[in-house]
This record gives sequence, structure tokens and C-alpha cells, in this order.
Amino acid sequence: MKFTKMQGCGNDYVYVNCFKESVEDGSKAAIKVSNRHFGIGSDGLILIKPSDKADFMMDMYNADGSRSQMCGNGIRCVAKYVYDYGLTDRKNISIETGAGIKYLDLKVEEGRVTEVTVDMGTPIIVPELIPVVSDRERIVAMPITVGGISYEMTCVSMGNPHAIVFVDNTKSIDIEKIGPLFENHTMFPERTNTEFIHVIDRHTIDMRVWERGSGETLACGTGACASVYACILNELTEDEVRVRLLGGELKIKYDREKNTIFMTGPAVTVFEGEIYV
Repeated sequence: MKFTKMQGCGNDYVYVNCFKESVEDGSKAAIKVSNRHFGIGSDGLILIKPSDKADFMMDMYNADGSRSQMCGNGIRCVAKYVYDYGLTDRKNISIETGAGIKYLDLKVEEGRVTEVTVDMGTPIIVPELIPVVSDRERIVAMPITVGGISYEMTCVSMGNPHAIVFVDNTKSIDIEKIGPLFENHTMFPERTNTEFIHVIDRHTIDMRVWERGSGETLACGTGACASVYACILNELTEDEVRVRLLGGELKIKYDREKNTIFMTGPAVTVFEGEIYV
């Protein structure tokens, strides 16, 4: 199988052009290629496929083989791939995902995509749609005790579930311990991604993320969007926020009139190769 490894803010995936390649078992392939010692090494596998609803389709698998609906960093790299490798010559494209069709604007320099803006859609805060088990109309600053520590949690879906908690210092979190406890908490029937956020000022936040099925990653695009919206719900930031992640920075903008979140960030090709799966 021919592949291309790409990353957005350090959130790295193995990409396969399924216009040319055939992957029979995406879950099995994801487990193999994601292994950082015995495989290629990545946060998961993304298959680029034809779509009868959009220009392209993104079929995504986490490192543990579980399927994921959407990835903000991943979809930017899909956009870079289809343009850089000549599958399209358009700078405005649509991509079908498990969370619906997303629309992307490509910034091109010297024939290569360097940055992508994604219309990430409307944030969802209805608990049963996230999904979260709760009788509340929405979960904003809700007290929760996890691993013996008390937090205030805000829950948002950007096509996949996110639990956002605010902390005094993201560096001091024992994320390897607390992350799995949030991910597998009984409140989340489909597990959850968890973002630990420190608000620097009204336009800047620090973020660490524990992604369901992958563990801690250097960045999470949907998580950055969900976190900014959680900040807005808690009246902690303005509508345009710079999100500082372990792997880089993302620019997130909430459009109140459209009730839509836009994410802008880099997309980088790392290397190409072949692997037996």
C-alpha cells in the first residue's frame, strides 16, 4: 500500500489515496500503520475516497482501529493532498466526513497548499446529541469529580464529543492518568475527547488534549473549536482566539451571525512510502 504521512500542528496521520489504492480493512490497517515502533507511526489512518455528495470523502480511523467522524487537523491535510497531488485544481472544495460535508478554503504558495481554513459547522450543546448522559439542557461549567479531583466541565460536539475542563496550568496535568478516566466515564456512551484549557487572555488559550482511541496528541482541530466555544459559553474569551497546542497554533473564529466556527491552520507533508498491510 502506498501512503503519505502528513501532519497538522503535529497531529499526524497516514493518508491513502483510495482513487488508486484499495484498503479492505481500514480498522486493521490503522492499528498496524499507527504503531510508532512496528509501523509507520501516527495518530491514525485517513482514507481519501470518491464521494457522490462532495468533491471528496474522508474515511478516518483512530490509532486503536476505532472509527472517528471528524478530525480538524486531518481534514486540512486531505485538502492539501488532493490539491498538491493534482486530484483538483480548485482552491475551494468540499469534503464528506462522518460529521457531514465540510467546506474548505486553500491558501496556495508556489503551487503548494500551506494553510487551510475549514468551515467546521455549528457547535452542538444538546447533551443527547453530543452524546452525554445528562438530564440538563446543556452542560456548561458542570461540577464533576474524576480521579478524585473536582473539575468544572463544559461539553460540546463538533461532529464528535468533547469534554472541556479549565485548569490553572496545562503543563502540570497527569494527562496519562486522568485522560482515560474522562474518555471512559459513564457519562459518555461513545467515549469522549477531553481538552484541558488554560485561558491566557481574552484572545489566547493553552490546550492539551486526550483523544479517544489515540491518547494524548499534539493537536486536535475539533477540540480547539469545541474549546473556544466552551470559552465563549463561559464568557472567558472573545470570538476570535489563538489556540496554543503542543504541536503549534490554530486560529479559531466563531461567527455569531451564522452560528458557525471557522478553523485556520497549517498542513504539512512529512514523507511518502510503501507498506505491506
